[in-house]
Amino acid sequence: MCGVSIVCSTPVVLWPRPAIAQAAETIVVEGNRRVEAETVRSYFKAGPGGRLDQPAIDDGLKALIETGLFQDVKINRAGGRIVVSVVENAVIGRIAFEGNKKIKDEQLSAEIQSKPRGTFSRALVQSDTLRIAEIYRRSGRYDVRVTPEIIEQPSNRVDLVFTIVEGAKTGVKSVEFVGNSAYSAARLRDVIKTHESNLLSFLGNNDTYDPDRVEADRDLIRRFYLKNGYADVQVVAALTEYDPEKKGFNVTFKIEEGQQYRVGSVDLRSSIAGFDASSLRAYSRVSAGSLYNVESVEKSVEEMQVEASRRGYAFAVVRPSGDRNFEAHTVSVVFNVDEGPRTYIERINLRGNTRTRDYVIRREFDLAEGDAYNRALVDRAERRLKNLDYFKSVKITTEPGSSSDRVILIVDMEEKSTGDFSISGGYSTTDGALAEVSISERNLLGKGLYAKASVSYGQYSRGISLSFVEPYLLDYRVALGFDTYWRQQLSNSYTSYGVTTLGFSPRLGFALREDLSLQLRYSLYQQSITLASAYNNCNNNAANTSLAFNPTPAYIKNVLGGVDPTNTTDSGVYGYGCYSDGESSLPVRKELANGATWTSALGYTLNYNTLDNTRNPTDGLLVDFRQDFAGVGGDVTYLKTAVDTKFYTPLVSEIVSVMHLQGGILTKMGSDLRMLDHFQMGPNLVRGFASNGIGPRDITYYNYGASGDALGGTKYWGASMELQMPFWFLPKEVGLKGAVYADAGSLWGYQGPTSWTATGEVNTKACPTCGLQYDDGNVVRSSVGVGLIWASPFGPLRFDYAVPITKGKYDVVQEFRFGGGTSF
Repeated sequence: MCGVSIVCSTPVVLWPRPAIAQAAETIVVEGNRRVEAETVRSYFKAGPGGRLDQPAIDDGLKALIETGLFQDVKINRAGGRIVVSVVENAVIGRIAFEGNKKIKDEQLSAEIQSKPRGTFSRALVQSDTLRIAEIYRRSGRYDVRVTPEIIEQPSNRVDLVFTIVEGAKTGVKSVEFVGNSAYSAARLRDVIKTHESNLLSFLGNNDTYDPDRVEADRDLIRRFYLKNGYADVQVVAALTEYDPEKKGFNVTFKIEEGQQYRVGSVDLRSSIAGFDASSLRAYSRVSAGSLYNVESVEKSVEEMQVEASRRGYAFAVVRPSGDRNFEAHTVSVVFNVDEGPRTYIERINLRGNTRTRDYVIRREFDLAEGDAYNRALVDRAERRLKNLDYFKSVKITTEPGSSSDRVILIVDMEEKSTGDFSISGGYSTTDGALAEVSISERNLLGKGLYAKASVSYGQYSRGISLSFVEPYLLDYRVALGFDTYWRQQLSNSYTSYGVTTLGFSPRLGFALREDLSLQLRYSLYQQSITLASAYNNCNNNAANTSLAFNPTPAYIKNVLGGVDPTNTTDSGVYGYGCYSDGESSLPVRKELANGATWTSALGYTLNYNTLDNTRNPTDGLLVDFRQDFAGVGGDVTYLKTAVDTKFYTPLVSEIVSVMHLQGGILTKMGSDLRMLDHFQMGPNLVRGFASNGIGPRDITYYNYGASGDALGGTKYWGASMELQMPFWFLPKEVGLKGAVYADAGSLWGYQGPTSWTATGEVNTKACPTCGLQYDDGNVVRSSVGVGLIWASPFGPLRFDYAVPITKGKYDVVQEFRFGGGTSF
């Protein structure tokens, strides 16, 4: 714990008080140097006749001591005089801190009350010592020792030095729960912010003891139970005990769960004349038979109150009430719509935004000065300001206005850094090693603008991207964004060719509801194929009428008369040389010959999101529906539709089930489809297969040992069921989870080029099977597997091992897959 010793005294500076009626000629001041004698006399008030009685002298003595200007004050009577002898406190010359490494001098100087050139005071130094110790406690260092030292200087001056022994961090050694039966301790540890110390704790600070964080955890636990039907829950106490042997704290939360309730009925009532409360039923997120969820009730209240305000009932207040049935364990919910007090907003005062412009904050409000006060809209504004992630804290309070029907909104904020510079690295079995350098700003120039620039360089991919977002276009809640990018995907073990893409994409985003958003976009990009000469060196000249042509060096001979074509020692006519050294497929070489292709497309995305946590979801639904129409200019025309749905639901013993459904259709609209326009699938559809390992594939020379490129398909579907669970034998804070899953899906319907009669391709006389042959069977691929998910301090990592159960004849299997990365 903190040890404190005081060696000397302290300072305070007071300006002379105004003189008051007194018998100045009877008071003599001795010992004063800086403080004027008249100032000392002003603290003694004479009575009738100009004489000082004893109560007046005692009051003056007490007042002088309380000023902090003097070490000692003595009063004596000598004849007809009163002699006031004072010993002045010293003046502080400088203040220094020694031994502090974790907290800077500037931060400590701002926290203490003693100041250079101020008056020295023992009481103030004692207070400052305790304050410094408290600052260290807040950062998790409870073994701190602070010792103030006084260095005497000439002319009644002193230097004040605080010597600090910081000590080691005092961590949380254990987090326990008492009274919990519905949820395990491990599950509740997921809810709170305080974590137990472990081997990786040095990378964070959630394992350090912070009483404010522990108190906030009480509310998090309570909210968690209320969200899951426990309407009577109480978190009775959060007990903390320091363990000297472990040099850390044991934190125990005492919980009284109560019964779990379901919603028995939902009713709406109105006391406002002419207002039909039942018309608000569509805005209720509470339904009979569902678990009683306080968050759903609160969201229902907010949406109902906002809707009533839109209909002209600005002062309508929606108040929920619940009637518990203790035997049936149900709650009958009633939403009462009443006329609230007629209160108006006089002003909205902003405090603490030193960088962010006022209008950036005010536009998050759906109300302004002069509007009717609506608590639901105020709460929504506070939530929006917090979601901006510009501030450490946001709190909106009210103060009385100039009259009884006026209120003033006070918005208190504490800003934080919104710029990020990161160097990230990762590795995956598909993309290889990858490094990225990026710089971004979420609140550019304090105007709420977002900008990001990044450069990536990897083993198989590299790129440059620039992004910019204006979240409020023309002061409307519409986000305007621009993306400019250059990407290069190199050939690897899964594809014989590389693709270079240069593009530009503006977009508009609309928040239709808090859980529903719409994005409109336009995409213009150029794509070109890159191909190594070894994959495009077949000289099969159609103008040559003889059977001889120049195959690749590692050719395969084809002898007339049906001799084994794999026999390279027989004499005869050359043939089948294109694939003997891994020649690329016909669609790839055709794309290369056609040169760069422009795609101009209009598209939109409709997103529905009710996830409880975007990083580590355990409950909720995420639906993403996308459509893109290419053909607004450009060289290609198609309609591409895709839907992706994920549903999370918690099961018993902290097991979370994840159901993933996806599907897509590529529709030909006039011109021929390119191979690059097709869907390419692999482990993103069914785990256990290589990248681009599923679906139609070039098999022209498969019998001669050549594995052709994946061609892609125009239709796909996929379904996956996964169970995620933590490892019970590991601390929760390690962040490791296991997964078991089963996947199924298929990709089919290739509609790209199958023949090519341009110069150089195809001399069917010399090479009768040089046209594209491919497999396009609609085979259901399936697999089962296990995974390891690690929310590591180095970034999210995932390891998967999946075994295919059913597959196509030409599919490429990859049972192990790894991916992950980090920023630092």
